[in-house]
Amino acid sequence: MPSAARRSWFGLLVPALLAFAVLIGLGTWQLERKAWKESLIAALNERVAAAPSALPAPAAWPRLDQASEEFRRVTFGATFDHGNEALVYAAASAFRPDVSGPGYWVFTPARLAGGALVMVNRGFVPEARRDPASRAQGQVAGAVEITGALRWPEPRSFFSPADNPQKNLWFVRDPLAIATAKGIGPIAPFYVEQESPVPPGGLPQPGKIVATLRNAHLQYAITWYGLAGVLVVMFVVWARASLRDAGKANGPGMTQI
Repeated sequence: MPSAARRSWFGLLVPALLAFAVLIGLGTWQLERKAWKESLIAALNERVAAAPSALPAPAAWPRLDQASEEFRRVTFGATFDHGNEALVYAAASAFRPDVSGPGYWVFTPARLAGGALVMVNRGFVPEARRDPASRAQGQVAGAVEITGALRWPEPRSFFSPADNPQKNLWFVRDPLAIATAKGIGPIAPFYVEQESPVPPGGLPQPGKIVATLRNAHLQYAITWYGLAGVLVVMFVVWARASLRDAGKANGPGMTQI
């Protein structure tokens, strides 16, 4: 019996150690994610609070680094090509808490004075105002001085529905895909999230990016470390009870078989 108890004890020791290592690893990973998220929030706050600078020249576009340039505020003059606007389904956004309800982002190509094209997210329109004719006041003609933030294309996830160019409907914010479907370009590898000016009639509804990223990684880390601690306590209690029971079974007066 003592040897059987020891085999049972050691047989569970290896899985327990593996589970403990996984839980500790997950907790440490969450602490690393916490540091990354705090750095991202700090950089985002700094960039959205800074005064806007000139839009990078088209010659510099291929060399722009997303990590250092995204969310930087810019200002530039351009003319909107309203005939090629696209509607992108507007899911909840951590950066635009002022927007709610079903609707769309209006992506419109904007032509710079030199002829280059930049896609601009002009802002939000509710479902009932998706038709440009219902917001004709906002289809501003002529040159406009635009202020906004640089954004890079949104990655398509496994769950993203397929775009429907025939209905002028997209499900990810990807200016390159929109430009390709509409046969326009070349176009900037980024798009601009417009914050001003507000068009006549208020639609599309532009807005300034707000840094409201959720940061719950410390709570997650505590949870994983806590589970690791519970595992240790449970294993120690079980091991002591198992060895104690084995000792009683082989104490004085017991017959060995």
